Amino acid sequence: MAKVGSMEGRDGAAGLVEVLDYVRRHGTSTRSALVEATGLSRMSVAQRLSALLDRELLAEGDLARSTGGRAPRTLRFRGEAGHLLVADLGATSIDVAVADLSGAILAHAAEPADIADGPDVILARAEELFEDCLAEAAPLAGELWGIGIGVPGPVEFESGRPVTPPIMPGWNGYPVRERFAHHRVPVWVDNDANVMALGEYTAGLGRGTENFVYVKIGTGIGAGVIVRGKLHRGAQGCAGDIGHIQVPVAGRDVICRCGNVDCLEALAGGAALRRDAEDAAREGRSTFLRAALDENGSLDASDVAIAAAHGDVTSVELFASAGRHVGGVVAGIVNFFNPSLIVIGGGGARAGDHLLASIRETVYRRSLPLATRNLVIHGAQLGGQEGVIGAAAMVTNELFAPDFLARWLDAGTPVGQAHAARV
Repeated sequence: MAKVGSMEGRDGAAGLVEVLDYVRRHGTSTRSALVEATGLSRMSVAQRLSALLDRELLAEGDLARSTGGRAPRTLRFRGEAGHLLVADLGATSIDVAVADLSGAILAHAAEPADIADGPDVILARAEELFEDCLAEAAPLAGELWGIGIGVPGPVEFESGRPVTPPIMPGWNGYPVRERFAHHRVPVWVDNDANVMALGEYTAGLGRGTENFVYVKIGTGIGAGVIVRGKLHRGAQGCAGDIGHIQVPVAGRDVICRCGNVDCLEALAGGAALRRDAEDAAREGRSTFLRAALDENGSLDASDVAIAAAHGDVTSVELFASAGRHVGGVVAGIVNFFNPSLIVIGGGGARAGDHLLASIRETVYRRSLPLATRNLVIHGAQLGGQEGVIGAAAMVTNELFAPDFLARWLDAGTPVGQAHAARV
C-alpha cells in the first residue's frame, strides 16, 4: 500500500480525511479551529495539514481576524484542483453540469429527453452536453477527476448498473460506468432520488440536518434517506424505493409498470396524473383540461397545475388525491424513521402548491404526534438542480473516502483510477 504523508494506507488517509472534510464543509478554517474541532493535538493537525498542503488539496488563504495575538492564516480547500462531470438523467429530461471539487456548478445544460430511448441514445447525448458544458466553463484549471450519474431506477451501487428499472426499458444491467471508461477517471452511478437527497443535504434545505428524507415525485416516485448525515443506500442500494409500496384503493386495481398492482407510483406519479387528467378531460369533468387536451394532444402535470391555479375543481382534486396517496406512504416513513425534515422535489412537486398541501395535511394527520412535533415538510429550493449538485457530492464523497483516497493520493490525482471506483 502506498504511503500517505507520514502514515501508511487507509489509517493514514483516514487521518487526513478528518482534517480535509472539516475544511471542505466549512469552506475555510484555521489551525486552531481544526485542533478544537477534531480534538487532535497541534502536532497531529500540523502533520496532516503539511501532507494536504504538499498535495495541493488545501492552500493557505488570507489572514483571519486576530483574537488577541498574531492573526492566524486561514486554510481553504482547493476546489479548483480538479473538475467533475455530472448528470441527472430523469424519465423525461437530461440535466448535466461541470462542477469543481467543492461542488460549485461551473456550467449547466438541461433538455427534454425520453429515458425509454435507451442507454446508448441517452448517454451519447449526455456526452455531447458534457462537451458543451466543458466549452462553456473553459478554461478549467484542473484535470477531470471523476464522473457522477443519477438515473431514475434501482442501481446496484457497487457495480454501477441499473437492475430491472421499471421506467427504463433497455437499461437492465447496462454497464453505465464502463460507458465512460475512455475518460480514465472513476465513475459512480446511483438512483436519482439518492443524488437529489445529497444535493439538498449539501446545498439546500437539508444542510446541517442529520436525519431527513427527500421525496422525488416525477414520472416515478422515490426517496433518498439521510441518516446521521450519511446517505442510506441499504444492503444492495435500493433503499428508499417507495414508489412500489402498495397503496390499495377500493374498487380500483391499477397495474404498475413493475408488474404489481396499486403501487404508489401507479396512483400518484407523473404518468398517473397525466392519465387521470386526460380521462377527466375526455369524460367532460373539466372544460379547462379538455381545452388544453384539444390544443396540445396530451396533458402533463404543468397543465393540471395551470388549471388548478385557475380554480378548476377537478384539477385541484387530482392533486389532492395524489397528495393523499403520497402522504400516506410518507406518514409511514415518519412513524418508522422519525426524520426532522421531509423535502418534496421532482417535476411533479414543482407543478403547484396543491400537491404539497395535500401531502402535508395527510402526513400530520396520519403520523404520531411525537414524530411530527418538530417535523418540517417543505418543497425543494434548489431550482431543480439538486440532482447535479448531489451527483457532484456523491463523487467527492467517494473520492475523499479513506479507502479510495489511499489509492490515489500519492499520485496526486485519481486520473487513471477508473477501475477502482467500486469493484
